[in-house]
Formats: sequence, C-alpha cells, structure tokens
Amino acid sequence: MKIRLIEEKDNKEVEKLIRDCLIEFGGNKPGCAWEDKDLGQFYQVYQPAHKQYLVVVENDHVVGGCGIGPVEGKEGICELQKMYCYKAIRGTGIAQELLNLSLDFAKTYYQQCYLETFSNMIAANRFYLKNGFIPLKQPLIQGPHYACDRWYIKDL
Repeated sequence: MKIRLIEEKDNKEVEKLIRDCLIEFGGNKPGCAWEDKDLGQFYQVYQPAHKQYLVVVENDHVVGGCGIGPVEGKEGICELQKMYCYKAIRGTGIAQELLNLSLDFAKTYYQQCYLETFSNMIAANRFYLKNGFIPLKQPLIQGPHYACDRWYIKDL
C-alpha cells in the first residue's frame, strides 16, 4: 500500500470508498457526507494551499483516504475530513500512517484539528481517542453534517 496526494483520476474511486463506508455504518442519509455535493470532485476541492486529501492506493485502486480543510469561521482550526478505509485494510496500521501524515500537514497551517463522526463507528472512535482527540459535548459549528453524533478536537 502506498499513500499519496489525490489525483484527478481518483475522484470516482474516492466517492465510491466514502459511499461504501457510509452504507456500512448506516450513514447513507441526510445530514452527513452522503449528501456532500463535492464527493466526486475531491481533487479539485483539495487544491488550495491550506487543504489536502491523501489516498491509500493498493493495486492501483483507492482503498482509503483522509482530508484536511479549514473549519469555516474558526480561525486556526482545521477539520479532519472524510477519513475512510475499506474493511480489508483496517487494522493494518495504514490508517495510523494516514492520520499522522494528515496531522503533520495540518500543523503547518492550524493550531487545532476538529472532527465529526458517528457513535456506531466504534473502532474509529477508539482510534481518535488513542490519538489524543478530546470528545466535545456538542459540535464546534452548526454545519451540514448534523446527523453526526460524536465530535472531537485535538491541539496540534
């Protein structure tokens, strides 16, 4: 497996990855990434200097991904965005590497990293806690992902 920056040719596979993972956890509903209009255009969305989307590639196919982007209206705070991996690569350590690379990038531009997720993503929630993310009682912002029921923040 290899981690690299997203390329335009990855757009469709990244969208499929995210949709497949959302279906797996019941996230194919309003109020979460399922409805994001930019799902099939991540290469274009993550081009500005303060944004990044990394993909995990195995056998020339995207099997994981993770983005960093600013939290609108919150100076110095980024969001860990659309971090998903197919079940087949979970537990291999690649997600840890993906997170480390993403947070290293984030430190260049931001002081804190925020994320939103679902409580039924049990392993993901343990993963975030293990990596120093602190649970919040409510979302940092009232954004489009109102169906998420777990929120975290981490000092960078």
